[in-house]
Amino acid sequence: MTIVMTMTSILCFGDSNTWGCSPDLPRRYNTEERWTMLLQKKLPTGYRVIEEGLNSRTTVLDDPYEAGKNGLDYLFPCIESHHPDLVVLMLGTNDLKSRFNLTASDISKGAARLVQLVQKYQHGFMAKPPEVLLISPTHVLEVNPLKEGFANAEPKSKELGYYFKLRSEELGCHFFDAATEIQPCPKEGIHWQVDQHEIFADILAKRIPTIMETTS
Repeated sequence: MTIVMTMTSILCFGDSNTWGCSPDLPRRYNTEERWTMLLQKKLPTGYRVIEEGLNSRTTVLDDPYEAGKNGLDYLFPCIESHHPDLVVLMLGTNDLKSRFNLTASDISKGAARLVQLVQKYQHGFMAKPPEVLLISPTHVLEVNPLKEGFANAEPKSKELGYYFKLRSEELGCHFFDAATEIQPCPKEGIHWQVDQHEIFADILAKRIPTIMETTS
């Protein structure tokens, strides 16, 4: 008799810090460095991590200078494609760009729309919609005068944890504030250094099995 193991799929939907953008060199972290692939190695047998990071991705906004960055447009077909059991959602940093002129509360409401989309998803092949782990992103540090587009982003970024937590409580989804444990590069101010990817993977490798056990 052949025993078929059911895999628990984890969709990691985010921006450049999910994609693995290095703050030090113009490159993408490799599979031994970025948190998504580190998470795959640290999770127990039976989990499959799906990487869905995109540089400059927003929550629900069309960027006037970069096409295809609206997370709301891509999330539904992404769920349709993968049918994940859990969506790890970490967006909001790019919504801080000065060209959008949003408050931290506004940004959290964009994230909430994505959570609602996942929670309302229905498909005959799935017994229930995916669970959602809403992650408030790390702070933006205005330390690099050559980094255009993020004027006044730092104080707003430090308010995101508060508002994202409110949205998670309103929607009944899981929540984690990445800024409580993870720091961006102190010289570049946005992207994570390699050691922070390792720390983040460790944190999620402990949280995710607990989430899935309590919701199964």
